[in-house]
Amino acid sequence: MTSQVDQSEAVDGPDGGGPGGAARAASGRTAKPIRRLDRVVIRFAGDSGDGMQLTGDRFTSETAAFGNDLSTLPNFPAEIRAPAGTLPGVSSFQLHFADHDILTPGDAPDVLVAMNPAALKANVPDLSPGAEIIVDTDEFTKRALAKVGYPADPLGDGSLAAFRLHPVPLTTLTLEALKDSGLARKDAERAKNMFALGLLSWMYHRPTHGTELFLRQKFAKKPEIAEANVAAFRAGWNFGETTEDFAVSYEVPPAELAPGTYRNISGNLALSYGLVAAGECSGLPVFLGSYPITPASDILHELSKHKDFGVRTFQAEDEIAGIGAALGAAFGGALGVTTTSGPGVALKSETIGLAVSLELPLLVVDIQRGGPSTGLPTKTEQADLLQAMFGRNGEAPVPIVAPATPAECFGAALDAARIALTYRTPVFLLSDGYLANGSEPWKLPAVDELPDLRVEFATAPNCPDGTFRPYQRDPHTLARPWAVPGTPGLEHRIGGIEKQDGTGDISYDPANHDFMVRTRQAKVDNIAVPDVEVDDPEGRARVLVLGWGSTYGPITAAVRRVRADGGHVAQAHLRHLNPFPANLGAVLRGYERVIVPEMNLGQLALLLRARYLVDAQSYNQVRGLPFKAAQLADVLHAALGSLDAQENR
Repeated sequence: MTSQVDQSEAVDGPDGGGPGGAARAASGRTAKPIRRLDRVVIRFAGDSGDGMQLTGDRFTSETAAFGNDLSTLPNFPAEIRAPAGTLPGVSSFQLHFADHDILTPGDAPDVLVAMNPAALKANVPDLSPGAEIIVDTDEFTKRALAKVGYPADPLGDGSLAAFRLHPVPLTTLTLEALKDSGLARKDAERAKNMFALGLLSWMYHRPTHGTELFLRQKFAKKPEIAEANVAAFRAGWNFGETTEDFAVSYEVPPAELAPGTYRNISGNLALSYGLVAAGECSGLPVFLGSYPITPASDILHELSKHKDFGVRTFQAEDEIAGIGAALGAAFGGALGVTTTSGPGVALKSETIGLAVSLELPLLVVDIQRGGPSTGLPTKTEQADLLQAMFGRNGEAPVPIVAPATPAECFGAALDAARIALTYRTPVFLLSDGYLANGSEPWKLPAVDELPDLRVEFATAPNCPDGTFRPYQRDPHTLARPWAVPGTPGLEHRIGGIEKQDGTGDISYDPANHDFMVRTRQAKVDNIAVPDVEVDDPEGRARVLVLGWGSTYGPITAAVRRVRADGGHVAQAHLRHLNPFPANLGAVLRGYERVIVPEMNLGQLALLLRARYLVDAQSYNQVRGLPFKAAQLADVLHAALGSLDAQENR
């Protein structure tokens, strides 16, 4: 499964004994042996109503508290309640945790918890030989098997012989544990996910106190439900400790992280905190105008909790109203934000163009998902890059920033705000479903390390004759003044028709339009962004792998594998996609082969080939899932082999 070191010592539960510690001591039972691992990948899978996301989230929270490095991959249907027992209705949550730095949720689970036949059939192809499978045998009825096309029960026909199978009657055991709870059978059955969580918590020595506290807080208004879930959780722990089917438990020591205060954080939560911080750093109120859409809605939910920081949230009647309100707030002197996904960007495109013309700061947060149209609402993709770059009528350039990891969404939000406020322009912030829902440890930044984003509003006329010219530009940034409505003497006209340079009056003059179009483009082209950094430790690489956004984790993990095998590969990753870093062309021309993995059909590669005339080679997938590290490592090995073969001809 992973590198392992056997230990003979008995170890109590992680909270000083665990739920079963006292019972074991009273009975005089000998503790089971513990095997130490350096990493584990666990996947919980079941119906979308089985609580797999909650189960995975709780296991993740306790793992973060324990100090492991971790990465998660929630994967769930788009339907609120998908058809029970069907393959399309399977919901899963994968967690990779380790005693060292990791970058991905893992390629293949070491442990699969399958709550029904559909969960087993949908996920068993991803397992490697020797993986452990824990199944709820109570759900393997003839009807359930037939619903997913199993001709015979896989638990007894030998088809799972390559794995370590643990048949557990989870439902029966949960009902037995709750027989005195007073709950109806249906309500008691719902706690079986907590039984499974207790079992896995025992197997991997996860802390338990936090989960029990969480359950009592979550169901505070229904204490009988809270205590039933706690009882099921403890029963699962005790089952693991007493059953003969689990001969050993496992321990993954904490990771060595840089000193600091850490918390587990998802991409959407990090992005929300980044927007709150941007408001504090700029001294501006934050206004979010939004319409709910998967997978961006969590940002609206989170920001609505932060009124104390001057954040105002407006759930509009549609996407167009949401961005219109946000742009109006920007005109009024606020940090305007709108959040959406690809379909919403299409509806917002005219107002984004208006923001380009008005030259006002506005953050457009696009949490990308599979498309086109409604597409795959709960699955990830990177296919909105060209839409963000060009998806407006006319010449309407917009800067684009893309975070690489869930935790980096915090800094990317601050970076996007910096650009919007400094250059008076709308800015695209391109995250995606994988980053939004995935999580990892985040080191809390020191407040005094956050950037100074304060802006100066225009307060007086800016011309010698005492008039105000709203399009008179800063010579360094080409930004126009930001005048809050109601400031005496600074009245000016706004609207979508082309502006006269300087005065801002309506203009149909051909030469003026040409000048304004070129000036707005120059403003974006001249935005200060850092040079792209290249990771080429020995300077011997002939192949460069270049990524953007959420491909960072799989690419970096693949590069590590190739280097461990003796290959020489360089890596670079882009946060700024418009404008590109000034040194990017030189970097690309410095390598014999450039490979660009993307979760689209080659959008960044298309831009690179057009801009720099380099033979950037795409490697693409649009499966609604992130790349696997092994998959990309094979691609890089093949590229190295191809260059060697050419050299030897």
